[in-house]
Amino acid sequence: MIPTTLAEWLDYQQGLHALGVDLGLDRVRAVWQRMGAPAIAQRVITVGGTNGKGSTVAFLEAMLAAAGQRVGCYTSPHLIRYNERIRIAGVDADDAMLVESFERIELARGDISLTYFEFGTLAALDLFARAELDTAVLEVGLGGRLDAVNIIDANAAIITTVDLDHVEWLGPDRDSIGREKAGIARRDRPAIVGETEPPQGLLEALAQQGAHVERAGHDFYVEREASRWRWRHRDGTVLNLPAPELAAPVQYANAAAAIAVLHALQAVNPVELERIAALGMHFPRAPARLQSLGGEPALIVDVGHNPQAARALAAWLDTQPGGRVHAVYGALSDKDVGGVMAALGPRIAYWHLASLDQDTPRGLSAGVLAGVLHHVLPRAHADTHANVQQALAAARASARRGERILAFGSFFVASAVLSHHRDA
Repeated sequence: MIPTTLAEWLDYQQGLHALGVDLGLDRVRAVWQRMGAPAIAQRVITVGGTNGKGSTVAFLEAMLAAAGQRVGCYTSPHLIRYNERIRIAGVDADDAMLVESFERIELARGDISLTYFEFGTLAALDLFARAELDTAVLEVGLGGRLDAVNIIDANAAIITTVDLDHVEWLGPDRDSIGREKAGIARRDRPAIVGETEPPQGLLEALAQQGAHVERAGHDFYVEREASRWRWRHRDGTVLNLPAPELAAPVQYANAAAAIAVLHALQAVNPVELERIAALGMHFPRAPARLQSLGGEPALIVDVGHNPQAARALAAWLDTQPGGRVHAVYGALSDKDVGGVMAALGPRIAYWHLASLDQDTPRGLSAGVLAGVLHHVLPRAHADTHANVQQALAAARASARRGERILAFGSFFVASAVLSHHRDA
């Protein structure tokens, strides 16, 4: 049966390729070439890294839009609707656009097998090429060197952070993972490194590729003061900016990396850079990045799912006044659950553990999570639930006024919470 609706196409793609993840560029590049491989925008920025990619894309989108540019953004995974993955001029691609693009891809691929992610990447490139964009921003799905977005030679790359995640695909340590992520950079083009202590493997790989590297804390700097901050570059450029509206101290680093790539590319008028950057601090679109959903007790949702992200959550919690924190937590089997729990430690008063094994074959049961929790934090208080909705209901029943509920651990957790909030 030939798919006709978006839902049918997505189901079709899930069963098309034997492997859910099949890193490599040959197949997806061959299909793109059959589609004519048109330019997707006047300028392309690729964003990779372990954490911070989505927020960095959001800052770029907001700043470029403030400069009057027509911007396309490709991100993954989605939270509620597949359409979120492809945005053109701030608007999600509609079903008809996606279906038409999938039809073009299907016609071009012939006997070449594509994964679900590769189909989506090609759809983004196809739709961007038809949209007359000033700038396209492409978020790397997994790793960098062999990720499907890397068939595009970007004008500049950002590597936000490097930490342990997807080790079965990318390598067992930060150096190995950094080398994979460095693969999105290109010779003689800017490569922005967003963390102040990157692994040596990343820096060595970028040097071997001949990229023009600019590093946080080395070439550009964040200088914070109360409710404002300065972005400073070694060339003497200084921008005085309001605090980012995205919560968490780590967002200064993400915003700084986004500014650094625009500065390196001279993507906006240098005289206007401060104004545009300031506007970008106010209007980034990055759902489920410490997103407050209000209520009493307050509900915050975050997609953080690895130890580095958990450390960022911990740093944010340390800045918040009083009130116990109730966690709604679910995780996938390829994540360092113990590392996440250890990073948050005593900041969580009570864990409401949610099974994700009915959401995805990779999902862990709440019982498994409980076993890890009591090994890592023997004195932790916890209960277990069949799904995220039940865990959230339990957290709301037990949390008191002035306390806080933090729902995190996976895009599946964030999606369930946001869907419930939308439908409530």
